Amino acid sequence: MAVRAVRGAVQLERDEAGHMDEQVGALLTAVLERNDLTADDLISIWFTATPDLHSDFPAAAARKLGIVDVPLICAQELDIEGAMPRVVRILAHIESDRPRAEISHVYLGAAAALRKDIAQ
Repeated sequence: MAVRAVRGAVQLERDEAGHMDEQVGALLTAVLERNDLTADDLISIWFTATPDLHSDFPAAAARKLGIVDVPLICAQELDIEGAMPRVVRILAHIESDRPRAEISHVYLGAAAALRKDIAQ
């Protein structure tokens, strides 16, 4: 079994804790489903949020989904002029037999514009 990395992102419509939980939960669920993963396949998840998001930790959404024994960390994205606002990104490290080329990276909604080369 190999260690792989899965990327993803979602743009929030507003900075509210409930909305963040809903959107980040949808992102994590899509990553798991599209890559045929369970929580047991997760090694760790790195979350970043743009500096305009203050309502909650994105990792809280993972805990609410039942991802409770996986190391999670949150960090702030660089504050780059002109960058897309209200974005939560993930970098999940997983165990998978899938070749790297078959990993499905998930960019939901407007966040798909961030990585047109790998968004699916």
